[in-house]
Amino acid sequence: MNIFDSHCHLNDASYDGDREAVIDRAARAGVKKIMIVGITEKTSRHAIDIASSFENCFASVGIHPHDARHCGKDVLKNLRRLAASPHVKAWGECGLDFNRMFSPRENQEDCFVRQVEIAGELDLPLIFHERDSNGRFYELLSTGMKKGQKGVVHCFSGTGAEMEKYLGLGLHIGVTGIVTNKNRGAALRSLVKILPEDRILVETDAPYLTPEPDKRISRRNEPAFVRSVLMEIAELRQTDPEQLAAVVWNNTCRLFALNPDAA
Repeated sequence: MNIFDSHCHLNDASYDGDREAVIDRAARAGVKKIMIVGITEKTSRHAIDIASSFENCFASVGIHPHDARHCGKDVLKNLRRLAASPHVKAWGECGLDFNRMFSPRENQEDCFVRQVEIAGELDLPLIFHERDSNGRFYELLSTGMKKGQKGVVHCFSGTGAEMEKYLGLGLHIGVTGIVTNKNRGAALRSLVKILPEDRILVETDAPYLTPEPDKRISRRNEPAFVRSVLMEIAELRQTDPEQLAAVVWNNTCRLFALNPDAA
């Protein structure tokens, strides 16, 4: 089967010693495409550098809400230039995080709105981060997104009502290894059973959120482990894993405007 890790951070320093081996392990596990996500100008540049070296890797550029206080005009101008690279297929990770508040709310909202606007101008799909925004994330999206603008709510951990609102905006839902944890992932495990098949994406968010079956192999998550996420979703939905993999592969390739036949 062909699997697409729709969100990981292979630009993280934890892979500096074995990045090529990690990508090779992913390919051997059936993970044929990988989206490497930028969260700052520096990590966005690094994502592009990696994607330019490995044909099965792609990059996104963006500013994470944690770093929104640094989201000035020059930074956004530089990201816009970086987005011209043929290896860039998405904008993000951007959004709101009112849990840790590493950046003030005003900075987060301004940075988020401007990135949604730029992605719309460049016709790039968005990779979203949302945590504890109490409806503000949806409010800004519902008024700020262009008609037909695409995106995915990465590492979804919200309620059923929130999921329905995001689906109503035409967004995809990114499912991580949290779904393999019966306690922490209880709510998510229930929701993936009713999530429309054509909106499901699987991701690792590596090096974070290692799926339960893979923790005995490595505490550090990596793209190869996204297979465990897919298998868990298939079991919860009582569907054939290969059939689900084909649908999710097509979902992801369609979102990022990639040829699904080029595995």
